[in-house]
Amino acid sequence: MRAVRLSVVTAAATAAALAAVTGCTEKSDAAGGDGVIAVTATDTKCEVSKKEFPAGHVEIDVENKGSKVTEVYLLFPDDRIVTERENIGPGTSQKVTAEVKAGAYRIACKPGMKGKGIRQDVTATGGGKVAKRDPRLDKAVADYRAYAQQQADETLPKAKVFAEAVKAGDIEAAKKAYADSRIGWERTEPVAESFGDIDPKVDLREDGLEEGQSLEKDWTGWHRLERSLWQDKKLTDRDSELADQLITDLTDWQKRAGRAEITPTSMGNGAKELLDEVATGKVTGEEERYSHTDLVDFKANVEGAEKSYELLKPVASENDAALAKELDTQFAALNTLLDKYRTDKNSYEFTSYDKVGKAERKELSDAVNALAEPLSKLAAAVVK
Repeated sequence: MRAVRLSVVTAAATAAALAAVTGCTEKSDAAGGDGVIAVTATDTKCEVSKKEFPAGHVEIDVENKGSKVTEVYLLFPDDRIVTERENIGPGTSQKVTAEVKAGAYRIACKPGMKGKGIRQDVTATGGGKVAKRDPRLDKAVADYRAYAQQQADETLPKAKVFAEAVKAGDIEAAKKAYADSRIGWERTEPVAESFGDIDPKVDLREDGLEEGQSLEKDWTGWHRLERSLWQDKKLTDRDSELADQLITDLTDWQKRAGRAEITPTSMGNGAKELLDEVATGKVTGEEERYSHTDLVDFKANVEGAEKSYELLKPVASENDAALAKELDTQFAALNTLLDKYRTDKNSYEFTSYDKVGKAERKELSDAVNALAEPLSKLAAAVVK
């Protein structure tokens, strides 16, 4: 799960008014073309080259001049994410491409990747020309939406097996069902923002709670039950309530999945951000810290990212053949590496992650990073 996971907005939400935000300053000089926004991030400022830009394809060109690792978000007024770029090191630059409708937005820089960040109000105007989208990209979006629906449909019955075992107090049966119940969710994480507030309800880790939230009252979802099963080694009435709540939330996800707001650029950007999270966070074992079923998550994450790429590939390979070739190579290499850890070649069973040594974890991280670098160019390739 990412640090922030929020949904793509509807057209009505984009029209909402913005509140005044302080702490950001605007550059006086415009940078690049009409659809390029230069963002200069420091430890105390978030400078943007323009406050207005034409709706359509937008490129955010971020330079981190601060001393801390930062991340930059393009947000709707209610803080839902349009696009993001995390782990931008001091003295480095990164670009992210997005598709936006006319309306009000915010750009947020988060030095240290913490808090709500330093914010700037910006507006996408309706006066600019929006290029007609390649019909193959419309098909890619429709097919990925169908894929997300399929994953949700397949997840719910597996989650019910898990929940019923929890409610029956059968710890071993619940443990056995746990990882399998999460595969469909992990496969759709590249577009999890489009599912609204489902992610923090079902996939939050205990260190992801906001200030003022309670572990007992506010922590719900798979990982709360994971702790009961593997660390506490007991199930209580509260766990039964949490199991019911998990099914309620996943049923809500199932209803949203087929109509999720997805764009070609959100597919590409989401896949890249997810693999960044795998390489820098999940690979440490923090996600499945009690069950050590991390490799199941990794494989499902890679499959979801690869599905996104495969659907966008007809356009991406035409626009950037070298990039497509590199992505083919790196996906194959990472899948081969992950498959080394399968304990059953015909099933989704993997080595317990606590049995994977430091050197092997670094090898996994390096392979993910090798894929994430070219994947960062996918969104731009499909809108050339």
